[in-house]
Amino acid sequence: MSTTVATGAPAKQRTPVRPARVLLHVFLAGTALAWLAPLLWAVLAALRPYSETSNKGYVSWPDTLNLDNFKNAFQQSDMLHYFGNTLLIAVPAVLITLVLSSMVAFYVSRFDFRLNIALLLVFTAGNLLPQQVIITPLYRMYLLIDLPGITMSGKLYDSALGLVLIHVAFQSGFCAFVLSNYMRMLPHELTEAALVDGASVWRMYWQIVLPLCKPAMAALGTLLSIWIYNDFFWAIVLISTGENMPITSALNNLSGQYFTDPNLVAAGALLTAIPTLIVYFVLQRQFVSGLTLGANKG
Repeated sequence: MSTTVATGAPAKQRTPVRPARVLLHVFLAGTALAWLAPLLWAVLAALRPYSETSNKGYVSWPDTLNLDNFKNAFQQSDMLHYFGNTLLIAVPAVLITLVLSSMVAFYVSRFDFRLNIALLLVFTAGNLLPQQVIITPLYRMYLLIDLPGITMSGKLYDSALGLVLIHVAFQSGFCAFVLSNYMRMLPHELTEAALVDGASVWRMYWQIVLPLCKPAMAALGTLLSIWIYNDFFWAIVLISTGENMPITSALNNLSGQYFTDPNLVAAGALLTAIPTLIVYFVLQRQFVSGLTLGANKG
């Protein structure tokens, strides 16, 4: 009598769980929770009426949750108007910064000349200068520049154009540095072949190099949109009329002279954060691919 032994696929061996890996995941989860805790607390405060919070305290289980604070914050702060002001500042500033910085990056990365590195360092050094250092001279310069018929105030001061220019000036150095490093990774044979075929410098930049920089441009565009949108420093210094302020100043309209409803302010702060979340989620794939460029290059 013969016996047969059934043979099948070998069972997969389970990888033993290492204590170090468990500690790593616990640390990452705790860190994520610590970062999200203020946001979750703000959401809870925004959904609760102030009367309940004042009676039971912030650290208490809510009895009533509604969207009244969001509705009141949107109406009382005239948020739609300030959203328009911010778009009028952020969109041109982001586009102009990306275009100008990409031109500088193309020039210093694709052409060899004696002051190549020095020119890039000049653009990058502008980001090392603290903004607070130039407040006084910049403020006086903005007051002296007259733009009759171009701005509502007739000057560069107290205008959206003034904020656009200062954002372009301060952000171009960082963008030129990032884009120049990315453009150096592109094969020089692309532009050399185009040059042999008779392509102009502008055509090499616009039709050959710039389309290959879309991931890096998308990543920088996301960062610039968030940085410029959240700016409050330059708006306070260079804008005096309340109606010309960006969205970050709309929260001031929710503060009274003798009393401030923190739940209402929390709802307003969450509303102002919505556009930045939309920009990130729309450009999430390009943003991540732009940040990981060259990660696998060995």
